[in-house]
Amino acid sequence: MSLVLIVDDIAAMREQYAYDLARLGGHETLTAAGGRAALDLLADEPIDCVILDLEMPDLDGFQVLAELKRRGLRTPVIVYTGTGSYDRCTRAVKLGAYAFLAKDEPLERVVQEVENAVQWARLRDEVSRLRRDSGKDSPLVGQSRAMQELRTRIDQLAAIPSAVLVVGESGTGKELVARQLHDRGPRARQPLVAVNGAALPESLAESELFGHEKGAFTGADRTRRGAFESADGGTLLIDEVGELPLAAQAKLLRVLETGRVTRVGGSRELRVDVRTVAATNRDLDADVHAGRFREDLLFRLNVHVIRVPALRERLSDVPLLCDHFLAVVADRFGQKPKTLLPETRERLAAHDWHRNNVRELRNVIERLVIASPGDLIGPEAIPVDLGPAPAAAGGQAGGGTLRQQKAQAERAIVLAALERHQWHITGAAADLGLADHSSLLKIMRRHGLKR
Repeated sequence: MSLVLIVDDIAAMREQYAYDLARLGGHETLTAAGGRAALDLLADEPIDCVILDLEMPDLDGFQVLAELKRRGLRTPVIVYTGTGSYDRCTRAVKLGAYAFLAKDEPLERVVQEVENAVQWARLRDEVSRLRRDSGKDSPLVGQSRAMQELRTRIDQLAAIPSAVLVVGESGTGKELVARQLHDRGPRARQPLVAVNGAALPESLAESELFGHEKGAFTGADRTRRGAFESADGGTLLIDEVGELPLAAQAKLLRVLETGRVTRVGGSRELRVDVRTVAATNRDLDADVHAGRFREDLLFRLNVHVIRVPALRERLSDVPLLCDHFLAVVADRFGQKPKTLLPETRERLAAHDWHRNNVRELRNVIERLVIASPGDLIGPEAIPVDLGPAPAAAGGQAGGGTLRQQKAQAERAIVLAALERHQWHITGAAADLGLADHSSLLKIMRRHGLKR
């Protein structure tokens, strides 16, 4: 449901538009008798679209458009006029108006124009977000068995409206999974709104999620729409949901149960149609036992659960991720993509990436690109704080003797080949240049490798 402001100094005209937009389009409406009143409402209310008369006695439509531009307000404006002067309407569009109409247009067309303007604004904001976020994360890169199973699970759940809980360690790509759930489902053309529970101050968590009315608390100088209202018709991702304070958890539970949200400081319930995806790297069952998370909310959120594998569980994907990040970093810095030497690639594939998973790998690749002046990146450029490769079974974690380090490298290479071939022994043995599958089985037993 959208909130539309009709601005006209003729009372009968603005009230008729308000009535017909509510009746034909199901929109909420507000009205203003002049430009100054309209600007006041735009400062206080989360308005989605404005229908603006150009000829008004106090501030005319051109002055209103100029002031909106000065304030940086991006609410789409449809201007209308009864004079038939299309030159004036064209001038208004050049000032930032979304479209123009004549006052004798059929109301059905007005309703359609409003819906087009609201959808256009949502798409504009989504494009801005994508441009802002491009290059910061990876898509779901990888061909390991774990990633294939993850994609299958996403496809199974994308089309359903039920809540999904995405669990996994920090840096594994939980937000990317949520975006895939949204993009592959029927809500893909609707907004995807993300909030981070760990980044919300306790005093503002409810306001961010549910919105607030003007004057609800100190500093609330205007009405603000919360994440649920902004995501209406689409998907809301609540990242780090386990960090939400208990008061916000209680209100979140009620919204999930009723499909209605009440702004902080308000009494009116607003219906929202939102598919909720929550993500966490915490053990919510343990938090329930410790009294930090509501058990009833956990039952509501984990209708379906997706576990995102840690990078050490799919080390065969490291080369593909390296290539992806090399391209992303090169594009970001305006450089020609660099190449990892085989020794560098093997060293990266042998690391367990326990600190921050895919995010850690991305940061390391950026550091390698910066530290390597040439087109080839050798192992000497690998930061010393990356730590040694994980030890082989029975070995030491610190690298140790030459024999121990060779065993570590052999184990990583064999594991990568097994992952590439979905643990098909014969195929992996051929890939490694071994005589037969029994040779590979001996090596696997020596390193304690099992599917």
